[in-house]
Amino acid sequence: MKLFTRGLLLIAVPSAVELALLGVVFDTQEQTAQAAQWVNNSRQILYQSSALVDPLLREAARVRTAMAIGDASLIDHQAVWVDLADRLSKLDALVSDTPQQVERVRNMQRAVDAYREQTAAISTALHQGRSVKSYVALETSALPKQIAQVRDELAAFGDEAARLDTERSAALTRRRDRQQYALIAAVLGSMLIWAATAVSFARSIGRRLEVLTDNAERLGSGRPLAAPLSGRDEIAALDAVLHQTDARLREADHEQVMLKTRLEARARELAGVNEALRQETQDNEMFIYSVSHDLRSPLVNLQGFSKELQMSCDELDSIVGQAGLPEAEHRRMVHILDGDARESLHYLRSAVMRAAAIIDALLRISRAGRLEYHWQRVSVGRVVGRVVDALQGPISQRAAVVTVRELPPAWGDPAALEQIFSNLIGNALNFLDPARHGRIEVGALEPEAVDETGPGAVRMRTYYVRDNGLGIPAAYVSKVFRAFQRLHGEVATGDGIGLAVVRRTVERHGGRVWVESAEGAGSTFFVVLPEQPMRV
Repeated sequence: MKLFTRGLLLIAVPSAVELALLGVVFDTQEQTAQAAQWVNNSRQILYQSSALVDPLLREAARVRTAMAIGDASLIDHQAVWVDLADRLSKLDALVSDTPQQVERVRNMQRAVDAYREQTAAISTALHQGRSVKSYVALETSALPKQIAQVRDELAAFGDEAARLDTERSAALTRRRDRQQYALIAAVLGSMLIWAATAVSFARSIGRRLEVLTDNAERLGSGRPLAAPLSGRDEIAALDAVLHQTDARLREADHEQVMLKTRLEARARELAGVNEALRQETQDNEMFIYSVSHDLRSPLVNLQGFSKELQMSCDELDSIVGQAGLPEAEHRRMVHILDGDARESLHYLRSAVMRAAAIIDALLRISRAGRLEYHWQRVSVGRVVGRVVDALQGPISQRAAVVTVRELPPAWGDPAALEQIFSNLIGNALNFLDPARHGRIEVGALEPEAVDETGPGAVRMRTYYVRDNGLGIPAAYVSKVFRAFQRLHGEVATGDGIGLAVVRRTVERHGGRVWVESAEGAGSTFFVVLPEQPMRV
């Protein structure tokens, strides 16, 4: 027999018995709930009925007083009758299953309606100034006839309600006892049935499950498995799967060893490539430094010779003016000296100055990658404060407002961090929109959660410099950190390497920098820096 079929039989028999027991429990529970509802109704009936007479008595007293002094204002025209009608309606709904009590409620309702009509007539007579002697004659007894009728009906109603409450409370107690006994019987019966089922299950397949469990533990610990189980049931099939899994795991272990060997070889190869790249980067920086340094001497000579030529042209111009040459020759010499020669010298000196600026920019980029940093915990707030103080001139000139939020400390080189924020804040000042008041904000984002247990894990902090300036077109955002890339050249001057130096410096600190911008709305530059030394 298949294990599934056997299990169904072992579950079906006790489940059927349990369903029968649960049916009994549910039946007694339903009966108990019904009895509890009856008891609650009886108590509601007693509560509602106990509050009927007092309002009528108070109203009768007010009516008699009104007839005695002739003041109709003492008679309540609405509130008491609405309250009485509401209470009688609730009583009628609560005793709807007891016809005798329903009839009593309706008799009380008719008596209340009759007395209400009588009080209305008395009130009308008093308002119209008519005699109420006929109504006074009706009030000779201790209580008006209608109220006495209500009182008598209410007394009989209360006696019957009390009797029903007693009967229903007793029935509730009996049904609760029956429910408790049924529940105990169901629990005990369920325990006995499932105990018998467990014994039967253990005798039939317990041993085979033990073998299967042992094989699973062996598989988990990497030990050899026991012999496969015989049979064609599901346990035997699971055991066969365990043996197949064991074979596949051994194959996977072998493949993992081979993969690990290849990964180690690849890691060594990547380490070599990284070292080669590092050396190449260092060589490039040295090359840039050397070339820039070597180009300075020719440029200095060009600047000197261009000045000499300028002085020679000025001297020739003076000589020509004093030589007394014929008019045609004089105009020709002046045209050569003041036109072509001076224009050529101007272009030459401009080109020399541009080349010198490019060389200075290359030297600054080279130094950004070669400077030795003095690593320490840096107060970014003080660094930004010094930068803002140094830029007070441009800030005042542009009538800008610079807001510095709370800035947590970072780990790095103080001079390098000052250069980062100086470039970013200076860049924001340079590209403010002249058409509106400039606003610059420097702050830090909330720190992100970092798993500090992993190797090399370190907490990072993101700072930002936000402005409402001209903004950067979307097509240009990816180029702003490249060297010699300039935007809005008509607004601000520069050689286009400030942001390239920022990126190089931030990367040397193990961080990153990026920008989010909308043209015409402003830009926000984000800088991620470590809060503590990198772990090895």
